[in-house]
Formats: sequence, structure tokens, C-alpha cells
Amino acid sequence: MKKNKATHIMAGVLVIFFAAIFLILTGRFIYIQVTGEVNDVSLKELAIEKRTSSHALSAERGKIFDGNGMTLAYDRPTYRLFAIITGDANQPNHVKDPEKTAKQLAPILDIEESEILSELEKGIEGKKYQVEFGKKGRNLSQQQKEEIEKLKLPGINFDKESMRYYPNGTFASHIIGFAKEEEEEIDGVTKREITGITGMEEEMNDLLSGENGHISYQRDKYNKKLLNPKEIVKQPKDGDDVYLTIDQKIQTLLEDTLSQVEDEFNPERLTAIVMNPKTGEIIAMSNRPSYNPNDPTDVENWYNDAISTPFEPGSTVKMFTWAAAIEEGVYNGDDIYKSGKFKANEKMKPIFDHNGGKGWGEISYDEGFKRSSNVAASKLAWEKIGADKFHTYLEAFGFDKKTDIDLPGEVAGHILYNWPAEKITTAFGQGSTVTPIQQMKAATAIANDGKMLQPYVIKKIVDANTDEVIEEKHPNVVGEPISKETAEQVKDLLESVVNEKNGTGQMYHMDDYSVGGKTGTAQIPNPDGAGYLTGKENHVFSFLGMAPMEDPELMMYVSVKQPELEGDELGSLPVSFIFNNVMENSLHYLNIDPDKGESASVDQVKVPSIIGANAETTKKSLEDKGLKVSVIGKGRKIVDANVAEGDTLMPNTHVLLVTDKPTMPNITDWSLRDVLQLADLMELKVETFGNGYVVTQNIKKNTVLKKGDYLGVELATPDEKKKKDKEKKNDDETE
Repeated sequence: MKKNKATHIMAGVLVIFFAAIFLILTGRFIYIQVTGEVNDVSLKELAIEKRTSSHALSAERGKIFDGNGMTLAYDRPTYRLFAIITGDANQPNHVKDPEKTAKQLAPILDIEESEILSELEKGIEGKKYQVEFGKKGRNLSQQQKEEIEKLKLPGINFDKESMRYYPNGTFASHIIGFAKEEEEEIDGVTKREITGITGMEEEMNDLLSGENGHISYQRDKYNKKLLNPKEIVKQPKDGDDVYLTIDQKIQTLLEDTLSQVEDEFNPERLTAIVMNPKTGEIIAMSNRPSYNPNDPTDVENWYNDAISTPFEPGSTVKMFTWAAAIEEGVYNGDDIYKSGKFKANEKMKPIFDHNGGKGWGEISYDEGFKRSSNVAASKLAWEKIGADKFHTYLEAFGFDKKTDIDLPGEVAGHILYNWPAEKITTAFGQGSTVTPIQQMKAATAIANDGKMLQPYVIKKIVDANTDEVIEEKHPNVVGEPISKETAEQVKDLLESVVNEKNGTGQMYHMDDYSVGGKTGTAQIPNPDGAGYLTGKENHVFSFLGMAPMEDPELMMYVSVKQPELEGDELGSLPVSFIFNNVMENSLHYLNIDPDKGESASVDQVKVPSIIGANAETTKKSLEDKGLKVSVIGKGRKIVDANVAEGDTLMPNTHVLLVTDKPTMPNITDWSLRDVLQLADLMELKVETFGNGYVVTQNIKKNTVLKKGDYLGVELATPDEKKKKDKEKKNDDETE
């Protein structure tokens, strides 16, 4: 009886329990049916969310141009490959033969066949809708896309993407910088965006980036739009365009000249700046080592040494020491002093002139400037100006702070001025450090009647959507450390360095233009911390000059660190080669009237009317004038060219003449710039590999050229070419 009673009680408990569960579930179902919500989440909204597809509409990144409108950076279309692997009657276009697909894709994508097959099989096993193939399946070229499309592989599709492209390669790379695509995962969604990493791309990243839009629509489970997709679109706003002050032709001339010096003298570092001293605009700026922003791997030097690397400048600083003495009213150029050695007091070590302390006997201070006398500079700063007053001039010239040039990564030099010896050595450029751009900024006061200008590289910012100029920069006077009269007197001294007997800058003399400037031979601190490096090559050789001297239109700084010199070669040889080539040709190109000699434009070539003219006759005529000419095709009549009637060209400019029967020329040893001009003229799709000069081309010589043809070229630097030629020779000998 007790057992039956217990059984009845348990049965009753179970009935009550299951009844309660039933009532709770029934109540919950009724609640959901009435309210349409689960855990405060609307089922209707959840359903809409699940069948709504949303993705960003990328804004096009703004372009970067030179001062004349030449494109230096833009977004280039590329393609991302993906494979749809799940299919049925509603999605028939899917991968049907993974083995065949992997085998045919492998050579085009440069991926192992097994790797592609593994990705496909993993996707099939995991019942994924689609799979991708990592980095090798992204940034595909138009040619790769077309090759894959010809295979007609089921399930293989492409998404169009953008990558940042720099058509001139290493051209002004430390100014332009580079941008790359970066990925960020937000709420499980991968967001891809091109972001500036260095240079102007970094400095103006927010303006260049623009604002992305988005699109959303309702879809079925196969990602197809419904008949009424309720589409919502917010259009993207493209980034603003940035115009730089640099001039593409002068920058190109500078790049080519630096490359020649780099190949011949193999220096540790090269830096050069070309500036308009009347405005502060940077016309050209470059460093070596440099890099190609299209492939920023294995970069030797990320730093823009022109603005980011302070160093002991040497004697170029003496122009500011003399300027301070003249402005202070304590300078008489005819005063005589004893050169060779100077000792300020018994406790201090003596200062020696650069010829081993021999000096040149008793000479005037004007003569001391021409000869770059350390003793003269020391006596002026210590005895005539006074150390404290001299320090105020150094500050007035801006040597204690950044120039605030509109580039990232600027570093200010340091005025080392704690001990008497440091105060003296600063007068001739030792101990204290400055950057090249600090020196250029200070020198604008000498070139520009005492007014010191802020250097800048951004000319204007333009709204890419409306062509409206958002911001335009103008010259900005940031100080007046010396008077116009002092500036004129210093310019006379600078001119004497180049044009008079005993001047240290005679190698910088030009036939057509008067030049003034100051040489520098700076010692390099020993990395071990003990004194300075010794040896002829262990210096930074430099020159800061301007021309024409009556009214300087251009100012240029060049420094060459530790060049490899042979025999009796001087450190000024590579410096003067850069300065003279770039300065004289740039002045002619800018149509600056020569103030010396008989010819108004000895090196200039004015392009005559050439369209419709005979190709061979025109070629000979232009070559006789010093131009390099390539005729594109076998036709007799010229139908197009990379120059126009009335253009003024510098010597050795490469002119391309397109005939009425265009064929592919042999472009071996052409520069990247020449290749791009050919592609532009013939409307070719061009793809380049490597840096330097052309070593191989995919279109054979004399092949008939058609609009849209694909041109692939491999480039190599002279050193790389020598290495490859040597390896090929060794292989041939081995065989």
C-alpha cells in the first residue's frame, strides 16, 4: 500500500511538472506569435537583416600631381579572384572540377596546384559558398584576368579592387611616399582601405582618402537581388587631389643625375634640393638610396634625409657666420688676420685651417671666406660678433627649430653651444647639427633681400568632384634676420667663391649664368664615439649655391657622403656634377635669361612643327640639335609625338615620333618614363616589373601595334644588369 501511494504521488508530481512545461512553452509560442519578438529581438527585423546584403562603396583616393598637372600617384584597378563552390539549380555557375580548375589556375597565379586544390576541397567539405586564395589571388592585372577568363572555368569570378600606383617608379619617392591597402575587421566584417604610410600619402591621408559610401539590398539565399530589393545607396565622395610644387622635368633631371653619381661613385648617401628662393617652393628633392613605392620591400632608407637627418654641415654654414658679422656692423672685408691656427685662450685647443693648419699667411677676411678659412670664421664669431650675439643670429636663421615644411618626419638640428669650444666650432659647421632643409630655409634670406621664406611642397588642394580649389599656398615670410644690404654683400662673397682665384668653388662655374655659393667638407663623427673618421673619402662633401646672382631664380643644395674616389679625384667632383647639370639645365628650361656669355639659350631646343612631317628628315634634324629620337614604326609621316610644337627641351631629351604605320621598337635600355610615354601614345596596357632600365619586353621588335595591346617589361638597375650579365656569362662558360 505504501509503495502504491508513493507511486501515485510521483506520478502526480510528473504530471504537474510536464503540465507546467507545456503551459510555459505554449505561453511562449503565443507571446512570440503575438509580439514577433524573441529575447527582445524582433523576428521580422532579424529576418530582414538576414536577407539584406550590405557592402561599402569605396571612394577613389585622390590623385597626386606635380605643379604642371603631371599625374604622380593614382588608384589603379586590379582584380581579386574567388571561386563559388556551392551550387544547385539556382546557382549553376560553381566549380565542377576542382582538379582541372587548380591545374589551369596554378601557372597564372604562380601558386602550387596542390595549394589551390586544398583550398577548394576544404571549402567543399566545409560547405562554404565561396573561397579565396590569399595574396596570390589578389591584385591581379588586367592581363591575368583576361588569361583566366579565356579558360572559361565554371565558378571562377572576379571582384574589381584598387591599388595605389606610381607611374614614375622611384621618382620623388621620399616626397610622394606610398600608400597600401590595410585590412581591419569590424563586427566580423573585413574592411579594406588604402592608407598613406609615408611622404605626402601620409601627410595628406585624410584628404586623399575621401569618404566611402555603401549599398544595401534584400536578396535570396543565393545572394541574388529580390524583385523588390528595397535598395539603399549612399554614393562615396572621392578624395581630394593634391598638387605639389615640384616640377616633373626638373625632378626627372635631378633623379637621373643622382643615379649617374650613385652608379659611378657608390656613395653612402646622396641628398639634393632645388628651391625657388623667392617663394620657398621646393622644385625638386631627392635622396639616395631611394625606393620604388610600387614595391616598397627591402628598402635601405625610409628617411627623407633632406628633412629628417641632421648632421654636422661643415663650411656651408660660414655664409651665415659672415652674414651675422656684416649685419652686426663689425665686419670689414679688408681687415687682415693671421690664418692657419687660432687659439681663443690658453685652456682651449687650437682651431686649424683645412690645409693642415698651414694657412695662407696674413690675408683679408674676404680672402678667408673665398678660401673657407676656419680661423676667420672662429675669430669673427668669438672676437668680433661675440658668442652670445652670434647665438641670437643662429636662432634668427632658424637653426634651433624645424622649418615646418609640409612633409612628415621632419627633425630639427641641434645647436651645440654649452662650452666655449662648441661656440667657436659652430661658426664653421662642426659640433652643431642642421638638416639640408634648415640650411635652404636660412639661405633664402641671402637670396631674397633679407626675407626668409618657409619651404613648402604642396601647391594646392582641389576637390576632385567639383574641381574647386579648396586651399592654395602662397609664399610665407617667416623672418628677416638680415637686411637687404647685408644680403647683397654676402651674395658678392658667395660669387667670389666660384668665380675668383683661390675660391674653393671654382668647379661650380657656369658659362651662361653667374653662380654663387659655399662649399662644405664636413667631418663624420666616429661611430665608436672617439673623434672623427679619417681618410679622404670619409667626409660629407656639399655645396649650397644660387643663380643668377643679380636676382637668384633657383637655389640648390647638394651633399654626397663618403663617395669612392680614385687617385687625385676630389670630393667636389660628384657634387659639382650634380649641381652644374641640374642648375644650368633647369635655368634654361625655365627660360631664365643668361647673364653671361653670348647665347641666350645654348642648350635649349625649340620643337618645330612636326605632325605631318617626314619621319626620317625630322629625326635627323632633331638629333643634330642634341636630342635623342626614336621613330615608332615604318611609316613615312609623323602622326603623333610625346612633344608638341613650341616645347622647349633640354639636351638629350628622348623624343618619340609615331608614324602612320606604328610597330614595336626595341626598347632595351629605355627608362620607365620612356616606356610609359610610349604606352600613353599608343594606348597600350602596360605592366612593369623591377626598377631601372628595360632589359626585356614581351612584344617583339617590329610587331604591329594596336590600341589595347598588353606591354610587359622587366627593368633592372645598372648594377643588377651587370650582375645578370656576369651570371649569364658564367653559365655559358659552364655549359
